[in-house]
Amino acid sequence: MTQFQHSARQFNSVIREPGIEKTPAEIRQSVSNTIAQVNRALALMEKRDSHPATFANTAGVLDDLSWELSCTRNRLWLISATSTNKTMREAAAEAIQRLPQQNPGGEAAYAALKSLAAGHPRLNDEDARLLGYMVRDYQRAGFDLPKAARDKIAAMRQRLAGRLIDFDNNLAAAQDPVKFTKAELEGAPESLLNEKGVKTGDDECTIRSFQFQALMENARREETRKRMFIAYCNRAASENTSVVQQILELRAGIAHELGYKSWADYAIEPRMARTAANARRFCENLRDGLQPGFEAELKELAALKARDTGDPNAKIQWWDTDYYGEQLRREKFHVDSGQLRVFFPYERVLAGMFAIYERVFGLEIKRVNSSCPWADDLRLYAVSDAQTGAPMGLVYLDMFARNGKKADNKEDTLIPGKRLRNGLYQRPAALVLFHLPPPEPSKPLLLTHNEVVSLFHEFGHALHDVLTRANYSIFVGTRVPRDFVEAPSQMLEKWAWDKQVLDSFAEDYRDPSRKIPAPVLNQLKAAELETAAIRHRWEIAWALADLALHTEVKEGVDSVKLSNQILGEVFLPVPEGTAAVTGFELLPRYDAACYGYPWAEAIAADMGMVFEKSPKGFFDQQAGLRLRREIYETGNSRDVNESIEKFLGRAQSIKPFLKELGVEDH
Repeated sequence: MTQFQHSARQFNSVIREPGIEKTPAEIRQSVSNTIAQVNRALALMEKRDSHPATFANTAGVLDDLSWELSCTRNRLWLISATSTNKTMREAAAEAIQRLPQQNPGGEAAYAALKSLAAGHPRLNDEDARLLGYMVRDYQRAGFDLPKAARDKIAAMRQRLAGRLIDFDNNLAAAQDPVKFTKAELEGAPESLLNEKGVKTGDDECTIRSFQFQALMENARREETRKRMFIAYCNRAASENTSVVQQILELRAGIAHELGYKSWADYAIEPRMARTAANARRFCENLRDGLQPGFEAELKELAALKARDTGDPNAKIQWWDTDYYGEQLRREKFHVDSGQLRVFFPYERVLAGMFAIYERVFGLEIKRVNSSCPWADDLRLYAVSDAQTGAPMGLVYLDMFARNGKKADNKEDTLIPGKRLRNGLYQRPAALVLFHLPPPEPSKPLLLTHNEVVSLFHEFGHALHDVLTRANYSIFVGTRVPRDFVEAPSQMLEKWAWDKQVLDSFAEDYRDPSRKIPAPVLNQLKAAELETAAIRHRWEIAWALADLALHTEVKEGVDSVKLSNQILGEVFLPVPEGTAAVTGFELLPRYDAACYGYPWAEAIAADMGMVFEKSPKGFFDQQAGLRLRREIYETGNSRDVNESIEKFLGRAQSIKPFLKELGVEDH
């Protein structure tokens, strides 16, 4: 690690680890120090009455402060999301609420920015974009409103920040174990039953939320699947029902104070979709286009259920889709996803993925020691440019389940990239979080193919972060419009479906000469497409529910009832007494942008065509370096529509996505 840091200096860069606080007192002190630093800088800005506003002493200073706040907030989030110590998690969550939630400056900063912009200074493209963004963000924060209104909004934002943290912490703290007899777990794979902590009695097994998918795909008894489904949906319902309601009401109230019809309209304004109506129209068109395929797929699954149950009128319920989808894959395509695990030992998959990304993007990914590990099984990787040796950044892997750790797979930024005032470039540090079962010393940890796809996806986000070259923290890495951020990583999922790519690392750990046979992979692809309409209707159902929640919920409108109604109308009926929205992990951080998943998938399908048509396919370095240069490095330092077109070499098209879905292009 030290050598990596020394090397960075040769390339006018800085590499550092985040330095995680170890006690509640250190957490409180960090927040106090950050707030004091921000206040000192703002006080200096306010005293510049006799000096004209310049880009450096306005926008430049504010980006510096935003970056400092991000670094502190990201460290505290990490503690709240991963610490095994409840006191530390609570201290971090409380401390986050003390930090400014929006623009770090006040009236003087906004006045200086407006004064500078009114003078139409000669700026380069990225500087001009930053100034424009900052003026826009102050306006969106309400700085053209009277001070009393701004104070009211600020207080609401502070309460909102607290409720968002509460939502995540309640979900992380929900142990939600569901107990079953061995007979009730008929069909569950041995790999699940043998996981540590599952066998809790002579005839008792305990299943937790991170084991949900394995059970839902394999448990033969419908009552078992139903119990697990309801328990999973309600795992934090008692705590989060009121929290969700408060989040949505606060967001609606803030939007109203700012002059917007709804929070969805406010949140979507700076994104690619621009308006909630555009986002809803996109989702409704997909919903309608998927209807014939959705009905046909449900009919096919219902036939399997009718055969199993002897009931000719059997209907597919929400808890049936994963199970009968898996049965269909096994029977129609002779694919048992569980049997493919032998080809995906964790360490081999990790090494293989690194080798692929090194080759395609011209990188070197090397494991180094961390000076601030927050978990015993934490790993740290240094990413460098293969040709020049220039350090690009750090990626932490925190991959295994433990008490108190949030259960969803995701990537986050710890230290955003940024050009510092001394001219050096602070290279980023990113984090990949998974919730895999801890490996046992006596045997390899075997992944499912879905987990392999997810790993390629999340590490793609990390590359988006660490490969940035944008000068300002507001534009770096994954800080692109929310409805674009998933597209590059969704595209990288295609690598995990390609025979040539898989053959480079996927081998039977018992006999390394055995690769996944081409017919099996082809069947796996066909099986994936077989229930594609169901999968995408589920996605659209949540997207439309998300938009409705952020459009219609205000005081007196029940968020659980509204979301259940839409989920039932667009996908399948929600069981009575279920509050799925209380465990919907995307609600806090996706901020009315769940439509962004299918929106970004449309872009990803189009971008993927570049590699599919390249001479070396998914190993084509020319295409990979263009993706790195035009998408990853630029971030949001220019309009993402321009970046997409520069990568594609043509105008964007939705046709590849519609073709994948079997939907007509209207």
